[in-house]
Amino acid sequence: MLIGIDGNEANQPNLVGVGQFAFNVLTELEKIGRNRYFVYLKDRPKADLPKERDGWKYIVFGPGKLWTQIALPIKLFTQKQKLDIFYSPSHYLPRFSPVPAVVSIMDLWHHRHPEQFAGKDLYQLTKWEGYSVKKAKHVVTISEFSKKEILDIYKIPENKITVAYTGFTNFQFSIFNSKSIFNSKILNVKNKYGIKGDYLLYLGTLQPKKNIEGLIKAFSVLITNYKLLITLVIAGKKGWLYEKIFELVKELGLENKVIFTGFVDEEEKAYLIAGATAFVLVSFYEGFGIPVLEAMSLGVPVVCSHEGSLPEVGGEAAVYCDPYKTEDIKRAMDEVLCLNKAEKDEIIRLGKEQCKKFSWEKCAEAVLGVLENEGKNL
Repeated sequence: MLIGIDGNEANQPNLVGVGQFAFNVLTELEKIGRNRYFVYLKDRPKADLPKERDGWKYIVFGPGKLWTQIALPIKLFTQKQKLDIFYSPSHYLPRFSPVPAVVSIMDLWHHRHPEQFAGKDLYQLTKWEGYSVKKAKHVVTISEFSKKEILDIYKIPENKITVAYTGFTNFQFSIFNSKSIFNSKILNVKNKYGIKGDYLLYLGTLQPKKNIEGLIKAFSVLITNYKLLITLVIAGKKGWLYEKIFELVKELGLENKVIFTGFVDEEEKAYLIAGATAFVLVSFYEGFGIPVLEAMSLGVPVVCSHEGSLPEVGGEAAVYCDPYKTEDIKRAMDEVLCLNKAEKDEIIRLGKEQCKKFSWEKCAEAVLGVLENEGKNL
């Protein structure tokens, strides 16, 4: 089969969310090696994307503006070699196409809380996504929770949706060589960001659904009640509507207790997670939650909310809380901080077992199974 892929989300700097998904799925599809691929891009491929070879070709063209709506459809109609199936890992299919297509949908938060998006962004998210879901031969999503959301909002047949759980970067096996190097690199990262002593870590984009304000309020209560010598580290790039987060830290007088790192690259991220006393993700809504698995793989206890897909991701290995209740977020963090050695060892063991259920290889195989099935059924 000849499979076309929109590779633009995988071809961005500082990958998070859908970009992380797209990059890893593309990388694993190339490794699997079955079939032939045309990967369509607006810009030259980044150095870390798979290298071109027989059966894996990048097709770069413009114009970049409205690329999915205009440039890509023209290319699909006019190219000599016809695709068997087209795949977009990023919510949007070409507006017009002679090729049957599969689309991936991460989550539908923008439908649940449209007020948190700028008008132009919301229009694109809902309108472009809407026609993509309706036109697609099949929809791939990343959790049973997101599948239920798609069924509820778009009313498409259930057999038209497949869940392909995402993978995660298993840092434990990829970069740690010795205990001394490990500890030295943790210390280097802590020094870089001015972190002293123990810390709780949030890692992700700064945006409303992540409930970072709720986390900060709960942290304020935690350290006030217990006089704990611990810091809250908030790592990740600014998304949107993040100004209140910084204002809240000042309002609560936590400037010396809350550290913002900005975006953290992959290698630093591993050591930042590994050095944490606990990882905290108390989102109102998650399509998946990759950092939960990254923390568990590194032996870091996890506190997360019981909303969205997070119970699917954390299984029995996380301590859960109600993200809408400050006291319950505080209770969960306190519970993890008070674990004795045996309890901590057990939650770490459960976390590492939970991680075994997920990998990018499994994710890509699930996506490829859909592409091959839909392509052959034409």
